[in-house]
Amino acid sequence: MRRFLFVSCLTFFAASPASADITHAIKSSISLTVDGAASQANRIGSSLSVSGSNVTLGTVPKFGSYSAGTALGYTPGEFTITTAGDSFSYSETFIGGDNTPTVLSTTVTGGVVPALPTFGSTVVTSGGVAGNLAGTIATDGAITIVAGSAGTTAIGQVIQELTIK
Repeated sequence: MRRFLFVSCLTFFAASPASADITHAIKSSISLTVDGAASQANRIGSSLSVSGSNVTLGTVPKFGSYSAGTALGYTPGEFTITTAGDSFSYSETFIGGDNTPTVLSTTVTGGVVPALPTFGSTVVTSGGVAGNLAGTIATDGAITIVAGSAGTTAIGQVIQELTIK
């Protein structure tokens, strides 16, 4: 019986192959980005506000006449005190709006916006310039990234995975 058990064990271990899955993966990537130029300009309109107490308006404040290429003008008001000796207040506010500009659109040259309309609210984002921007990944996984000029981004990565089941 011992021989049978010994032979059975040998047969069992000899017939059972090793079962293992091995997976190896290498993933690499380079991302090179150059920012685009942009501008946003919002014209501000003209406004006029008048308030007061114990005053009489002689000449009403008013906007001037509109002419192409210029902002609205303004003529201030004239007032007199209604009851002499009593307290009075008078407030007049004028905000001059943006004129009609000679530059209505922008052109990007070499990543730069050379001329913009000048309005009351203007936001400018300068564009990137690639310059020497470059990147490579060698077969051994070595990453080489060359910096570009302003407004550029370079990202390189190598991921190695080893899975044993």
